[in-house]
Amino acid sequence: KVSVEGQAMTSFQNVIRLSLDSPAHAVCVIGTEICLDISRCAPEKCQCFSIRGSERVMIDVANTVFSEKESATIWWPLSDTPYATVKMISPSPSMDGDKVSVKYYGLNEDAPVGKAVLYLTGIEVSLETDIYRNGQVEVSRDKQAKKKWTWGPSGWGAILLVNCNPADAGQQLEDETKRVIFSEEIKNLSQMTLNVQGPSCLLKKFRLVLHTSEEESKKARVYWPRKDNSSTFELVLGPSQHAYTLALLGDHLKETFYLEAMEFPSAEFSGLITYSLSLVEESQDPLIPETPLYKDTVVFRVAPCIFIPCTQVPLEVYLCRELQLQGFVDTVMELSKKSNSQVASVYEDPSRLGRWLQDEMAFCYTQAPHKTTSLILDTPRAPNLDEFPMKYSLSPGIGYMIHDTEDHKVASMDSIGNVMVSPPVKVQGKEYPLGRVLIGSSFYPSMEGRAMSKTLRDFLYAQQVQAPVELYSDWLMTGHVDEFMCFIPTDDKSEGKKGFQLLLASPGACYKLFQEKRKEGYGDAFLFDGVRADQLLSNRREAKTIDQLLADESLRKQNEYVEKCIHLNHDILKTELGLVEQDIIEIPQLFCLEKLTNVPSDQQPKRSFARPYFPNLLRMIVMGKNLGIPKPFGPQIKGTCCLEEKIRCLLEPLGFKCTFVSDFDCYLADVGDICACATVRRVPFAFKWWKMVP
Repeated sequence: KVSVEGQAMTSFQNVIRLSLDSPAHAVCVIGTEICLDISRCAPEKCQCFSIRGSERVMIDVANTVFSEKESATIWWPLSDTPYATVKMISPSPSMDGDKVSVKYYGLNEDAPVGKAVLYLTGIEVSLETDIYRNGQVEVSRDKQAKKKWTWGPSGWGAILLVNCNPADAGQQLEDETKRVIFSEEIKNLSQMTLNVQGPSCLLKKFRLVLHTSEEESKKARVYWPRKDNSSTFELVLGPSQHAYTLALLGDHLKETFYLEAMEFPSAEFSGLITYSLSLVEESQDPLIPETPLYKDTVVFRVAPCIFIPCTQVPLEVYLCRELQLQGFVDTVMELSKKSNSQVASVYEDPSRLGRWLQDEMAFCYTQAPHKTTSLILDTPRAPNLDEFPMKYSLSPGIGYMIHDTEDHKVASMDSIGNVMVSPPVKVQGKEYPLGRVLIGSSFYPSMEGRAMSKTLRDFLYAQQVQAPVELYSDWLMTGHVDEFMCFIPTDDKSEGKKGFQLLLASPGACYKLFQEKRKEGYGDAFLFDGVRADQLLSNRREAKTIDQLLADESLRKQNEYVEKCIHLNHDILKTELGLVEQDIIEIPQLFCLEKLTNVPSDQQPKRSFARPYFPNLLRMIVMGKNLGIPKPFGPQIKGTCCLEEKIRCLLEPLGFKCTFVSDFDCYLADVGDICACATVRRVPFAFKWWKMVP
């Protein structure tokens, strides 16, 4: 007979050899299988066998699974079935609390000629997560499934949210093990439960180790409740600790851990983090090492950062009031009322000149089955955290994340303002239910080309759920794609309709409009009529008639160049977003070529860059069907701006209400477009990102 100590040493074998002389003993972890060698100990001339198990044992012979409840005895031919597998469905109450018996029979004999017995001790050792993505931690039906994370509507695998707490943005503790969180914060975290059950006389010979790789431990933190009833949670795994040993006490151990990620997926981080629970047998002999006997593993994926198109319903508008743009502020507040969205004031650091709201940050969201978090993703130009006023101005529950470049410098094309996202599209049978990220780039390598920083570009690709499309935007002064395009929502989602329209800047449409007005006899109408002379001078503009604009060959050539650049993007957008011409509306807009501003002469590129000649109509604020559009100060025809009239004719039949916002200085001066002084938080997509296949 094998002693208790002997049983522990012979536990966890994959194949158990039975004996007619003495019973075998084994420990079986719930969810695993033990293979029984039926034939090795069979008596001579034995032809068949029967096998029975106790109530907690499931037996599989020749792909037929049965338990003790099936009362009929089946005789199996020994030559065809030399092996059987057994598994436990619940822990045993005591050592050797369950058994399997095998009886051997000769040809045409009713009485067994031999009997072998296996005593089993079933124990539970498991890590469980929200593997089925329903917001509940459940016991997985397949232990192997936990080790793999799969996409799609039938996929599985747990999800981690990134800690986007504004108070933690950019902060690092010298000693991570001292990090403590409080009970009110814990509801935002993903859960992982540890469960161990079995006879205490057996369990006390083992220890448990919760662990991950040293590299993955830097990407997330794991907490558990402090044992002092203080409603606080202490760190057990994190950047400074990738393994933690738990004490086994009694016959039942159940713990809930709480997890948060520290960063979004990137070029260096796939987003997958693996946690394992290892059962280790401690050796009583100092010369014999400890033995790992069993390991249960779960895989999490860090939820991506998801960008939201301006076609989504607006929730909250953040306004910069420091520039005293009262007309703009009043107009946006009125638009907010019409769209039932809130308005939040934001303190403005004058050194950032108002551009930082829309040009350096974007409202995104991240999502797990148990929680959706809106957040600001900031690509700051300021070197000091104290210079980030946005993180102190957010409404409760809004997250904040900093995305630095490698050298902590952000040029215009490096910033998040050079990122736009399309509404959901279907392209050649492939669906993009969260739209596609649009990135401005130099498109081809050149000596003077500018491009988005590699870290930001790689970050956008690493999120996987909004497959990026690269557009040519280096021809623009700012280099931002929103200078020549914009999406607006429509109600028509019938067959062949997208539910949105793409607005695209068109110098050709502007020249066509001015030619029509000249034919109608309005060639002497002035662009910029009513704008003060000092405003025109400070913005390097002058009032010109329609006739003078049409006669300006230099300006025409500049806009022919711009037209070619936009046409290239027009073709890319049609191909990559599955658009047809009916999905695109051309918006009249003129550009002019100028040298880069705020750049020393010795660093000035030889080539010039395009800027809007009059306030950029594409830089509109989309609040559902209410549009806040920069006032273009176009030629007045019978007391009405012909550019505004054209925009109304294009958009109002689609149900839009156009409000033209007047503040000429801020459209063209170095302060930046006035619409950059506001940013909008919008409703996240209803579609769950994990249900798609990238």
